[in-house]
Amino acid sequence: MAVYRSRHTLIGPLTPDRVAALDLPRTRLGRRGYEPEHVNALLHRLAHELHEQGRQLDLAQAENHRIKSALRTWQTRQTRTRHDMSRMPDVAGGPDA
Repeated sequence: MAVYRSRHTLIGPLTPDRVAALDLPRTRLGRRGYEPEHVNALLHRLAHELHEQGRQLDLAQAENHRIKSALRTWQTRQTRTRHDMSRMPDVAGGPDA
């Protein structure tokens, strides 16, 4: 599916501020077009939804970073524990001796 391109639309990534500030050209007198109030309401809704998606993406990335950090810490502890256990001398005379 192709993305619609017009010389009147945004160039580059969409951001909430850029969508909210977008001013679509008016139709010439005598031609039919969209009602500005409806277009503005849609643009504000798009800006809000883009903002919310960006916020949710930021939260997901922060959670991903937190989980990766916790996993690295756990893996480091496990490796150290295994390394320390392999260096401990066997105690002779135990129940299995």
